[in-house]
Amino acid sequence: MARILVVEDEQDLASLVEYNLRSDGHQVDVAQSGASGVSKFKATRPDLVLLDLMLPDISGTEVARLIRGADGKRTPIIMVTARGEEADRVKGLEMGADDYVVKPFSVKELLLRVKNVLRRQEDAPAKPAAVLKAPGIVLDTDRHEVRVDDKPVVLTHMEFKLLRTFLERPGRVQTRETLLSDVWGIEADITTRTVDTHIKRLREKLGAQGDCIETIRGVGYKLVTP
Repeated sequence: MARILVVEDEQDLASLVEYNLRSDGHQVDVAQSGASGVSKFKATRPDLVLLDLMLPDISGTEVARLIRGADGKRTPIIMVTARGEEADRVKGLEMGADDYVVKPFSVKELLLRVKNVLRRQEDAPAKPAAVLKAPGIVLDTDRHEVRVDDKPVVLTHMEFKLLRTFLERPGRVQTRETLLSDVWGIEADITTRTVDTHIKRLREKLGAQGDCIETIRGVGYKLVTP
């Protein structure tokens, strides 16, 4: 099975999660602070991280950022938090989370989410082309860089994934539900306004090239190229 890093400062909860993950056949490491979590991540290189957002030293979002900076294979992250408002979930997903679990949760639900995230990782297709292009746009997946009209553009994690999805599927209409599933990795658990908001921000950052993402009224969006 998988090697899983649990970053959780509540000792009783960490022990409960560790016990059930081990009972499910996984190898488990536990860290009770953000700094310890980053250190153990670098030392163990787990297959999955369960990450509490409210930690005693540094925030879970900062831990996620540090993990992503040290991660060459993009290890999946499931964020665990008591804050379940839509804005909090969107922020967590934007920071690179693959799923989001709200406390209190059932152990059965958590194990199912772990199983689903690991399965998606195993079923991921072969690594796509490192550099994707459209007129005036160059996206480098290995460097996680985007250039528009030969100038660097800084995108959030989700904006980067959105643009990559469009560049990989030029001319193909992407419904909001498809984007939620393929980009956010969830089944319409967040209102579709989230997709529209991210598309709007992405277009603004692409400047004159933002018009390449065309709205298909009542359906979704597609990347159009000459």
